[in-house]
Amino acid sequence: MGKRSADVPVSELDKTTLNGNPSDYVGEEGEFEDEYEDEFESEDEIIEAGVDGRPDEEREAEEKTYAMDVDKQTFMPGRTKLAPGESLAPDPSTYDMLHTLTTTWPCLSFDIVPDGLGDNRKTYPATLYAAAGTQAEAGREKENELLVMKFSGLSRMERDREEEESEDEDDEDADPILESKSIPLSSTTNRIRVHQMPPSNSSVPATTLTATMTESGKILIHDITPHLTSFDTPGTVISPTQNQPLSTIRSHTTTEGYALDWSPLIPQGKLLTGDNDGRIFVSTGLGSGGFTTDARPFTGHTSSVEELQWSPNERNVFASGSADGTVKIWDLRSKSHTPALSVQVSDTDINVMSWSPQTAHLLATGDDDGAWAVWDLRQWKSSSSSHSSNTAADAKTPVASFSFHHDPITSIEWHPTDDSIVAVAAADNTITLWDLAVELDDEESRETAGVADVPPQLLFVHYMEMVKELHWQRQAPGVVVGTGSGGFGIFKTISV
Repeated sequence: MGKRSADVPVSELDKTTLNGNPSDYVGEEGEFEDEYEDEFESEDEIIEAGVDGRPDEEREAEEKTYAMDVDKQTFMPGRTKLAPGESLAPDPSTYDMLHTLTTTWPCLSFDIVPDGLGDNRKTYPATLYAAAGTQAEAGREKENELLVMKFSGLSRMERDREEEESEDEDDEDADPILESKSIPLSSTTNRIRVHQMPPSNSSVPATTLTATMTESGKILIHDITPHLTSFDTPGTVISPTQNQPLSTIRSHTTTEGYALDWSPLIPQGKLLTGDNDGRIFVSTGLGSGGFTTDARPFTGHTSSVEELQWSPNERNVFASGSADGTVKIWDLRSKSHTPALSVQVSDTDINVMSWSPQTAHLLATGDDDGAWAVWDLRQWKSSSSSHSSNTAADAKTPVASFSFHHDPITSIEWHPTDDSIVAVAAADNTITLWDLAVELDDEESRETAGVADVPPQLLFVHYMEMVKELHWQRQAPGVVVGTGSGGFGIFKTISV
């Protein structure tokens, strides 16, 4: 990514104007008359004068004087410092799609809503749906909202039309549009997650629920199905009743938290919530819109629960990550409500985790010191036989670990269909894409264009101011959405 100096004047291009009628340049016999035929005495003189009648040295000096000052050196997150007046500019040639859209208030968290537009979508302009919770400034908390959003008109980057005309005949240029429906909230949203219940028949849409974990400690369950339907059904009016939560979980009382996850294997809805006191509660959907919460929490962490992840293939198993540096594996069937396995994986906070949807024994973690790692849970299971179930095992060696980022990891997520690709967001204002399939002993893979301290597995670096969370759009391969202080960034690189 190049650095560009801000506020640098850009020179106007020289313009040559032909005055008079074109016939003024035609001789009496109808032949073209060269008005410059006597200007140069020899071929050597023509070569010396250059293409515009001036010596090449003179012309090049002028171009250099008026050219935009662009420094194309590699920007290294956490290492390269921008000078006063400098700003970063993306390289358009590295993106298939790149858009930024803003909301009234920034959002700490969001989630992608699955839609009925089909899977494996590659045509443009693209459309996607999402739900997010806002973070209004202090003193204006009552202005917070749960936003149900439709992003449309997401066109691809402009390319050489002649090169791509044949393969993109159906693609259309469009201006990006963000439409939203607002559900009033009285508190900042720390984390929001979406769950879809399958429809009872093909004539009705799937029921889409959101779980919103607020700063006040309450978890609000909303049915946003009518809000989503209204985008494509003109004249639809959302009633005040439809903006009310179906259920409110108050088990955490006034203790806030950030850990929240829906089970991908239980259609009626099963929700994990964790708080800053180290407690984890489980709430189950009743099918009628209500939820019941087990009053007895799962306990074992000595600090705040930062992340929760359900197993992608075992309906009673989940993992938790904590500021105490441990990852714990739990079984809902445990009567003691204590962890089946606990492993110390970091000396600092575990901020985020992602359980691979394709390879169920791989778990990725992101730490507060900027490191992230991938763990093989089969190694943990094999070692647990020599430890009691409630005792932390010695830290194991990760399958892969990286310390490229020097600031806290704020989000991490496996690619939905490629178990070698991972997206990582960090407090150094970047989203990075990684390919774990790159072999360390591959001579070609170690080539990083002469830039030091770059792991060969690093595919791409995307700059995004104060990025808090990212997600892949599962139905559009390679599309990444992030939220930060500048709004929502939606992009697809040429790398993935």
